[in-house]
Amino acid sequence: MEQNITIHDIAKKLGISSSTVSRALNNNSRISDKTKKRVLELAEELGYKPNAAATALRMKRTKTIGLIIPKINRHFFADAINGVEKYATTHGYNVIITQSNENEEQEKSCIETLLHAGVDGIIASIALVKNDYQHYRKIIKREIPLVFFDRICDEIESNKVIVDDFKGGFLAAEHLISQGCKKIAHIAGPQHLNLYINRTQGFLKALRKHNMEPYEGGMLENYLTIEEGKEAAIKLLDTPNRPDGIFASNDTVCLSLIEHAEKKGISIPNDLAIIGFSNEPYAKLISPSLSTIEQRGYDVGFKATELLIRNIEYPSNNLETIVLPINLIIRKSSNKEV
Repeated sequence: MEQNITIHDIAKKLGISSSTVSRALNNNSRISDKTKKRVLELAEELGYKPNAAATALRMKRTKTIGLIIPKINRHFFADAINGVEKYATTHGYNVIITQSNENEEQEKSCIETLLHAGVDGIIASIALVKNDYQHYRKIIKREIPLVFFDRICDEIESNKVIVDDFKGGFLAAEHLISQGCKKIAHIAGPQHLNLYINRTQGFLKALRKHNMEPYEGGMLENYLTIEEGKEAAIKLLDTPNRPDGIFASNDTVCLSLIEHAEKKGISIPNDLAIIGFSNEPYAKLISPSLSTIEQRGYDVGFKATELLIRNIEYPSNNLETIVLPINLIIRKSSNKEV
């Protein structure tokens, strides 16, 4: 019969107390990173599994957290799920995953489902549609810990984890300027969402730094789909005075731009340099390969879960906004030196 490994077995092997092992497994700030590492490595080696039922009974918790994502088939959110599950399962929590499908009513249904399940906390990235977010206020009123990630809501007081979208927009514009672009357009995401506002503001800051104005008529706002990308491509490229550089707020729109440019006989990057945002898996595979701003969904999901579980186990009124770094990835679509 398989032997159940306990925290006492781990403590005995490491020569430390059982309470220290327990605190290390729960990421207690009183325990050093070195000790946490030793405990976690041995726990994994021995196949230790927390007794969820006993813990829940003792702590009056379900050891379950809820996750609300807009679309499960987006690479960023799929990566975020992996980060959430990695941190959660390592710390004895289960994850219930729900999907809003960019729909406000479905988002409300997700919240009701998670509240009915008695989750200990919720991690959420809001839908693209503009709404009043009253359904999220219900979570706060019930004093259930809430962490927003990526697409956050400033109207709700909660912990948040984002990437440095402002710097991403800034670096994208500066790169196009470095390639000699003089007429730079920007395809922005919905400007009621914090992340797209920041990407746009970073873009504009870089232009101001170099005493440049945005390309006339080249500040477009849409929902960044393939279809709306095609419409933007027509508006920007079917004109004699077209831009020579475009920064799009996601990689999806860039697919439409590249396709339409090829139809028009516009050389990329010589006539038109393009850079996106996200670093989707296809970005390095298409021709020309796509320059982009990389954001790591796994890291965002992992950090959001760490923040949530810490707030579940050690409640605090001190709210945090964690900003994770981004990377500029230069490929053929914008690099005129290639």
